[in-house]
Amino acid sequence: MKALFKERPFTCRTYSRAERLSDAAIHIVGVVSAIVAAGVLITLAFSWRPEPAVRIGAVIYGLCLLLMLAASAAYHMTPWQEWKETLRRLDQSAIYVKIAGTYTPFALLAGTLPLLIGIWGAAAAGLSLRVFAPNRAVPVALALYLLMGWAGVLVGDALLDSLSPKALLLMLSSGVIYTVGVVFYLWDALPFHNTIWHAFVLVGTAVMYVAMLLQFAEFPAAIPPAAVMPS
Repeated sequence: MKALFKERPFTCRTYSRAERLSDAAIHIVGVVSAIVAAGVLITLAFSWRPEPAVRIGAVIYGLCLLLMLAASAAYHMTPWQEWKETLRRLDQSAIYVKIAGTYTPFALLAGTLPLLIGIWGAAAAGLSLRVFAPNRAVPVALALYLLMGWAGVLVGDALLDSLSPKALLLMLSSGVIYTVGVVFYLWDALPFHNTIWHAFVLVGTAVMYVAMLLQFAEFPAAIPPAAVMPS
């Protein structure tokens, strides 16, 4: 057990110029796409649906998505080595926030408040671990990413029941894509492993984004107050 919490020295692998350029290209595409996608999602949420849950969920998801991709770009693209460790903490912390932010609109629509509280609580714990002890309990931190990502399947029956068949299939597909991508994240001896990992992240994010759009469009709309008032 003590071995899990043993402090590991911070090391940053030296990448070739081609690896750095390919990874930078992935990040630029990701950040630009996220800015556009977040704007579109929020605009459509406010246009399509009157429910505060939809609108609030879209805004939270959009902000969390942008935070994760911007933090990742800052860490992996900075030329200043003295900033690397600080930016790494931000990058790894932002992943927890993004996972919680992704669950937020789905959970708000489904009314699964306990799941939502649990996910954000786990995000806060993971964020604290990465910020204050980034070189300790590394396997625990990685396992927490995966457990949070699959929490909807493990304990979110009500959330799953609220999803349309298409949204559910896309959500599960996104989870599989992220999980497979972790293999390349850990396989740091593989050339371009970082680029491949970040490509998996973008594809998984895109699939989840489509699932969210479908859920916003297909979830039964709330009945406007005027519709239930006597004439």
